Amino acid sequence: MPQREPAGPVDRALIGDPVTVDEHTTFIPVIRRGMRGRPVAVGAFTVTDGTTTWTPAVDSGRVAVIGVITGLVAAALGSAAVLRQPPWPRMTITEERPRTGTR
Repeated sequence: MPQREPAGPVDRALIGDPVTVDEHTTFIPVIRRGMRGRPVAVGAFTVTDGTTTWTPAVDSGRVAVIGVITGLVAAALGSAAVLRQPPWPRMTITEERPRTGTR
């Protein structure tokens, strides 16, 4: 029975094949397995003249969904607070009429 090594960074992130952009720059993509085994971009290493930089991948769709959900929650909480106790004062208008025909 083959022994499996403990899960480490290699199991979570997969490093792609290096792509040479020009004679001084190499691009190395990094992905991870998402839901249902689909690859999800994590970022990329860029090696330029011996200097390595990490550039994270940003999922703008996820950022937009988080912003929309935050706005909806804020609107719901604000509406619930105003519905329970409105910020304006309670005003009651009463009209007093003189009594007619009193003895």
